[in-house]
Amino acid sequence: MSMIIPVLLSGGSGTRLWPLSREMHPKQFLPLVGTDTMLQATWLRAAPLAGGAGPIVVANEAHRFVVAEQLQQVGAKPAAIVLEPVGRNTAPAIAAAALEALRETPDAVLLVLPSDHVVQMPEAFHAAVRGALPAAEAGKLVTFGVVPRGPETGYGYIRAASGAADVPTSVDAFIEKPDLARAQAYVASGDHFWNSGMFLFRASAYLGELERHAPAMLSAVRAAWTAARQDVDFTRLDADAFAASPSDSIDYAVMEKTDAAVVMPLDAGWSDVGSWASLREISPQDADGNAHHGEVVSIDCRNTYAYGERLIAMIGLEDTIVVETPDAILVGRSGQIKQVKDVVAELKSRALPQAAWHRKVYRPWGAYDSIDAGPRFQVKRITVKPGATLSLQMHHHRAEHWIVVSGTAEVTRGDDVLLLGENQSTYIPLGVTHRLRNPGKVPLELIEVQSGSYPGEDDIVRFEDTYGRA
Repeated sequence: MSMIIPVLLSGGSGTRLWPLSREMHPKQFLPLVGTDTMLQATWLRAAPLAGGAGPIVVANEAHRFVVAEQLQQVGAKPAAIVLEPVGRNTAPAIAAAALEALRETPDAVLLVLPSDHVVQMPEAFHAAVRGALPAAEAGKLVTFGVVPRGPETGYGYIRAASGAADVPTSVDAFIEKPDLARAQAYVASGDHFWNSGMFLFRASAYLGELERHAPAMLSAVRAAWTAARQDVDFTRLDADAFAASPSDSIDYAVMEKTDAAVVMPLDAGWSDVGSWASLREISPQDADGNAHHGEVVSIDCRNTYAYGERLIAMIGLEDTIVVETPDAILVGRSGQIKQVKDVVAELKSRALPQAAWHRKVYRPWGAYDSIDAGPRFQVKRITVKPGATLSLQMHHHRAEHWIVVSGTAEVTRGDDVLLLGENQSTYIPLGVTHRLRNPGKVPLELIEVQSGSYPGEDDIVRFEDTYGRA
């Protein structure tokens, strides 16, 4: 059997699950189902098929440290983390992963998985992949078609050339998202499947079909990969070359044009968790169809979904979604909840930070939580990982007070280096070069009080940085 190399696609922004999923911390990094994040669950699901091989991850450059840390937390050792300087959809992303795989494994078979899907029956998923492997080894491009649970209008469909079976079957057609009547007919026919966006094929076979059907795309991606540079554990694709690639999905660029496409039926409790309504459907429900996450009091409610960090009380609601985060609340009817993308568009048009950022922002060294702010001040709760160091920096428009809550802080302030413990503090005047480091073995927690004419995050001048941001 050929070596299977999982390719985890982690470039999405997940705006349909706002306010929990946001551009700078999208749904693949959230524990929406269970305790593992969706990225971690994707790897843990694929790992038994990999035979000890690490995954190739294709990720947004802005998410690189989150990807690396979350995979490390579940014991994954990626073969490569390929960074996209700009989004160009799935076909170029998979091409970059294929080129990376061929660097070490000439006959590599790629198992391409979006990192933000749910598969509730991993054993059935494993069986489908193993059943599809001979076709992939023979040069076919296998797509996994989900056996439909009902007439879903939110998914594209794949029509097989023959009826459903437990073996790969030639693809007759890829079909766009249908209306309800056509979706009902597709389900009744028995030869239509939901398009899962998961694939199995040889890296060389995919690149060969891409060369045949989208040569300009392959040329641009190959140039970006050839000119890529290594940055610690990351492979940075060349920005100019990758930006020159056409932007297209693998379906449009290859699968709808190739004569090598086959579909493998998959019945494994799959969902792309594309909306709050779909998350409710796969969540445990009470006798009235309510699915709740967190501290929720529900009285006379039916078919509701609630997700929050604080107490949520609901009375007399039906077919309603309620999602609460520290800086935003979403309330909507289940049938209209997909319009949340319009909310995000409106937030962006107003230049509101809630479109992209959470109140708590994760950094490679730890995180900060903006707990209060006003016209000339901001208060943050800062956590620094053991051994981590912030950049050597200064600010033009604000001064800062630091108060250590727990742990030990090593503070560089101008020419001085201070060691501060619990309940000790220091003051960083405007314009003074400074740096914060956690020299201890436990997390450092401190409160930062900023004061000045402008407390924005772009008022940072970095001189040195462990993470390449200077």
